[in-house]
Amino acid sequence: MTYTDTAMNALRDKGDELADATVAALFERGEVGKFNTLMRYVSTAGAPLPDGLPDVAREYLHATGAPPSWVDWGEMEKARLFFLDNNVHISTALSFASMPACYVIPHVAGLLSATHALKYPSKRMAETGQFTVYLMQPDAFEAGSRFIPAAQKVRLLHASVRHHLKREGRWDVERLGTPICQEDMIGGQMLFSLLVLDSLHRLNIHMSVDGAEAYFYAWRVVGAMLGVDQEHAPEDLEQARRFLDLYMTRHMGPSEEGVLLTRQLVDLYEEVVPGTFFDPVVGALIRYLIGDTSADWLRVPRTAWDTVVRTLPSLLGVLESIEDRSPLGAWALDRIGHLTAVFELSSLTRGRVMHYAVPEQLKKEFGVSSGVPRTRRWTPPAPTVTS
Repeated sequence: MTYTDTAMNALRDKGDELADATVAALFERGEVGKFNTLMRYVSTAGAPLPDGLPDVAREYLHATGAPPSWVDWGEMEKARLFFLDNNVHISTALSFASMPACYVIPHVAGLLSATHALKYPSKRMAETGQFTVYLMQPDAFEAGSRFIPAAQKVRLLHASVRHHLKREGRWDVERLGTPICQEDMIGGQMLFSLLVLDSLHRLNIHMSVDGAEAYFYAWRVVGAMLGVDQEHAPEDLEQARRFLDLYMTRHMGPSEEGVLLTRQLVDLYEEVVPGTFFDPVVGALIRYLIGDTSADWLRVPRTAWDTVVRTLPSLLGVLESIEDRSPLGAWALDRIGHLTAVFELSSLTRGRVMHYAVPEQLKKEFGVSSGVPRTRRWTPPAPTVTS
């Protein structure tokens, strides 16, 4: 598909018809509270739905209870192995590149600020991390998995935000289009896929072409399950580069909501890091991964650690080379990476399973691989928009 301003503008008027109709019916019938209560018992795929679940919700869950028919399971297995091999690096990229990149888009930062989750950044990060872990389990799409119910709930969460903002007149539809529109949903998919791969490349993580393409493919599947119109979503990394470059140049800029969200993100991870000596590393890593312009917009402070962090790719490159050459080294580094990722997620979730619910109201003050050979090293598609 050819991405132009005209094509992107058309995507700003589109939401998610199925999820939007479901949420509208739940609110019209006053069944949101009942739905949220019962959905806490729907946490695994294939489990019987609870008695008393509203009919409209039951129909939605049946309609969205299976992955797209076009899924290539071989590619999904490659993606799972890629994730296992790079889980700590992917978590780093999601936390310090993908999330800050969301915050540098003013209307997206405003949307995040409109929900009560603004006061609980650890909950927002934990939900993102848990969602990704669910996706990369061997049984992610089988009976008993937690991924499909999580995707179904996230899709309804997005629809509920659209419902509130449009119904209450707290969103400038004429200027901004539909809240959480197709352009923004595809943009989010690119930030969690292509930008993660870009960040891994910037950190000098060794990736094969097959591994990178499989990881992007997995997020295509996720996008479809979250209501992204596949007719307009990028099909490969080259199309993804064209979309993401145009999307960011159309929308990125400074905002007070973006600054506040970034400050909360930095504070959160500074609490996770023991002591205070290494606290500036968090901001330095964000600055390194998203660039000085975006970091300045988000008011990420400049420190002496900015220079230190620039040496990180060299260190990681050495470790990656050890992993490439030594099976024992690969095993040891994989175990360290796994334990680090588990520690980070458990610190954010505090050992709990995060539940996704349809919010009944918004904030009042809204203002806007070990299994994949590392041959043919992957390099990002070239930028398509000159600065």
